[in-house]
Amino acid sequence: MTYDTIEGRNPVLEALRAERPINKIFLAKGGGEHTWQEIINLAKVRNVPIQWLAKQQLEEKALTKAHQGIIALASPINYVSIEEIIANAKQKGEDPFIVILDHLEDPHNLGAILRTADAVGVHGVIIPSRRGVSVNSTVAKTSAGAVEYVPVAKVTNLVKCIESLKELGCWVVGLEADAEKMFSTANLYGPLAVVIGSEGKGISRLVKENCDFTVKIPMKGQLNSLNASAAAAVMFYEIFRQRKYK
Repeated sequence: MTYDTIEGRNPVLEALRAERPINKIFLAKGGGEHTWQEIINLAKVRNVPIQWLAKQQLEEKALTKAHQGIIALASPINYVSIEEIIANAKQKGEDPFIVILDHLEDPHNLGAILRTADAVGVHGVIIPSRRGVSVNSTVAKTSAGAVEYVPVAKVTNLVKCIESLKELGCWVVGLEADAEKMFSTANLYGPLAVVIGSEGKGISRLVKENCDFTVKIPMKGQLNSLNASAAAAVMFYEIFRQRKYK
């Protein structure tokens, strides 16, 4: 069986709290049990074995440079369907709030987006199955454990995915630098899917053509765009604000 590597205190702690199946936890010697007491206690409850390793041994197992002295081997993340994301929103009695990532490439951006998505109540994130980043150890670390709580769906065709979301009653809005409408003046109530483009190319042509409308974030400086995760955070919080204070 293949395992996902989860690295860092918060990602491992949240994986335990979320009861994600974990095969083993590796801890660095020298830190003392008191440093890891909450994790050790939860591991005992979940019957997860713990192995103490020398720092060099842990470094050899690490996939990132920020393991913080702890690595867990967990079952791969369970990707969900679009229908499950919609059902997740209905179960909470809320209009769907969905994020579509158009071939994002940087795992740090995906992790940061998942962290913000959790903070604002996003019901699910959709990523393409090819030519884009998947959930990996870097994503899990950057998300600070949010990957355990924000459902992620993988689809083979983003355009067909958008068509399906429309059939399920969602409006689809793309975040684009050259849009005419400001994000803060757009109506972002109701069932909504937000498209965030890739770091270099933005939203692809066919995906953009299938959005119901596009919006932009105003820029005053010399650069003409924000980092993908920063732009996503600005957009997410405007949707959150409108839903909370409408």
